[in-house]
Amino acid sequence: MPATTEFDTIAAISTPPGEGAISIVRISGEDSLKVIGRIFRGNDLSKVPSHTINYGHIKDPKTNKNVDEVMVSVMRAPKTYTCEDIIEINCHGGIVATNKILSLVLANGARMAEPGEFTKRAFLNGRVDLTEAESVMDIIRSKTDRAMEVAEGQLGGNLHKLIKDLRQDILEALAQVEVNIDYPEYDEEQVTADMMRDKATSVKKEIQKLLKTAQQGKVLRNGLATAIVGRPNVGKSSILNHLLQEDKAIVTDVAGTTRDVLEEYVNVGGVPLKLVDTAGIHDTDDKVEKIGVERSRQAIHKADLILLVLDASQPLTAEDKELLTATENKHRLILFNKSDLPAALTISDLPDVAASDVIKVSGLTGAGMEDLAAKIEGLFNQGIENSQNDVMVTNARQIGLLESADQSLTDVLNGLDQEMPLDLVQIDMTECWNKLGEITGDAAPDELITQLFSQFCLGK
Repeated sequence: MPATTEFDTIAAISTPPGEGAISIVRISGEDSLKVIGRIFRGNDLSKVPSHTINYGHIKDPKTNKNVDEVMVSVMRAPKTYTCEDIIEINCHGGIVATNKILSLVLANGARMAEPGEFTKRAFLNGRVDLTEAESVMDIIRSKTDRAMEVAEGQLGGNLHKLIKDLRQDILEALAQVEVNIDYPEYDEEQVTADMMRDKATSVKKEIQKLLKTAQQGKVLRNGLATAIVGRPNVGKSSILNHLLQEDKAIVTDVAGTTRDVLEEYVNVGGVPLKLVDTAGIHDTDDKVEKIGVERSRQAIHKADLILLVLDASQPLTAEDKELLTATENKHRLILFNKSDLPAALTISDLPDVAASDVIKVSGLTGAGMEDLAAKIEGLFNQGIENSQNDVMVTNARQIGLLESADQSLTDVLNGLDQEMPLDLVQIDMTECWNKLGEITGDAAPDELITQLFSQFCLGK
């Protein structure tokens, strides 16, 4: 088998496996039209206009038997996703037909694409940068409309443009230092130092503004881990079902029904919550319940937000007080459930709890759920200058590089304060420029590129 290269003609199935109306087999590369020409019967695809879809059949050239009735899209370079010739075979959904067509494509001149290789080619051919490439997977994984908007903004180049502008500002300062080094007779070191300080300060301000969106961006990408906790039979599962708007958890009037940890994603006020419905935390001799209770305690420890459910129709119990203590140092909202019943619990019974952190709800009627959603949305947006900002960092790679760039600028400013030689200060300024370049891929090592695209799904 010949060695593969970055620009072989590649193919993969681009739709999820299983039964469905259609499946798509995608081919990209300079031999795409030759490959499809060997197995397609219909119009001569080498002569049809670009960006057209054509009816015909896929045939096995060895047996001349029809494999499937298909529609084939022809898209010629450079105006394609990969900037190469692309063929997309729209066939009937189903594992057998789709795999048979892929096998024929591979047997007639293409090789199997690696995960993310189509998007990698889009990057290598200059169609997208790394921030835009990463946004492709963010769009696929979006759990809310807001997450989709941010991902689409990055795909449109919002973050790329901002990083490019910041790198240009740094480059202007670096160029001035080089002029001073090469032409010392024109050296105006104080002027250059002042310019470096101004550039470093302004770029640092923009980076820190981006970093303020980091937590919000990570939540949009991964979901806010939210544990619903409380003693048995206070209505945790009923509240979960109201948030999900469907019956996902078992709800009965028998205490201790939930014996394990249930996880579901839900969109609450545009915020993706990874809801964890925990077993009621209490002392028990039941071995199965003990395991569930222990997992519930672990869920509290790992959660970003706690929804502590109390039964407002009953006075506080020792178990309630234990949970109030266990969650007091976490981001927490306290839900007074069963508010449709006569109240036996008031906010004054919780002297160390702010009234703004208490919400009256009813798992039976759904009352108070809108107030809960608004409170969660407010907590999510808290501290963000503009929660609707389209320029947002959403993954650990981008955040880590921004933090490194920010530290380099701190070193630049410290060096200027200590009146260090500008050619030494320049080293930290250059490091910042390189770190920002890694975000977009302009200065990213090949190993990073390979590792990043390997995380993509096959066929994308």
